[in-house]
Amino acid sequence: MSDKTMSAQEAVGRLESGMTIGIGGWGSRRKPMALVRALLRTEITDLTIVSYGGPDVGLLAAAGRIRKLVTAFVTLDSIPLEPNYRAARESGAFELMEVDEAMFMWGLRAAANRLPFLPVRAGLGSDVMRVNSGLRTVTSPYVDELSGVREEFVAMPALRLDAALVHMNRADRLGNGQYLGPDPYFDDLFCEAADAAYVSCERVVDTAELTKEAAPQTLLLMRSSVTGVVEAPNGAHFTSCAPDHDRDEAFQKLYATTPYAEFAERFLGGDEHAYQSAVQAWQKERHL
Repeated sequence: MSDKTMSAQEAVGRLESGMTIGIGGWGSRRKPMALVRALLRTEITDLTIVSYGGPDVGLLAAAGRIRKLVTAFVTLDSIPLEPNYRAARESGAFELMEVDEAMFMWGLRAAANRLPFLPVRAGLGSDVMRVNSGLRTVTSPYVDELSGVREEFVAMPALRLDAALVHMNRADRLGNGQYLGPDPYFDDLFCEAADAAYVSCERVVDTAELTKEAAPQTLLLMRSSVTGVVEAPNGAHFTSCAPDHDRDEAFQKLYATTPYAEFAERFLGGDEHAYQSAVQAWQKERHL
């Protein structure tokens, strides 16, 4: 067993242009924003992003890094439609594969199990099939005992990932990851569906500390599916990371109402320490 800790720069340094990258979290909740910001500081581009989208997608879209997006939605939660995503999509900046939330999950599960697809009822009878011409259906090899027919399903293709980026409340140096909030957000599937998985966390702790005050069921990520661990306090900002911190609604509103170039110049020009310092300076200005 080896020490997998590394810096955010070292983690994104293993990524390359053209990759398919899955980003965990959900909307504006527990997103690996420190890793996303580190990715923005590179020249990596032409990415296929797979995400239950939030500001991770918005920032990468505004920066022109996305070639294709696979998603079920892109939202800031309290702001229904992510504005930078909306602008990029309306301008036709990238290819979009938009599917039902359950289809998305089934695609991750298929990839995690190294299957080419999994059958799912979600999507049948909807425009999902019309707007995604590449989707196919599959007929069950078994006759249903009640209806006497072979049921048809959507054959959701596996969402195989070159790399996954996720954020946890806690992790140890070996790669075991723990969530302490109300929802796992399928981050385990992102890691298992990827060839390499990089986990940022609020705090790196000793392995014994993970279950000292929390149930074993909170250990979401197994070290066998994790490549690197990055300690990033407040690394999900401005998204939530309950119970460590709530979403920074005031800052999210600033992000949503500020042109990307202006936002990037003020908050994304330096490293993660510079970002956190710029946020603190802005917060002080608000209260003057």
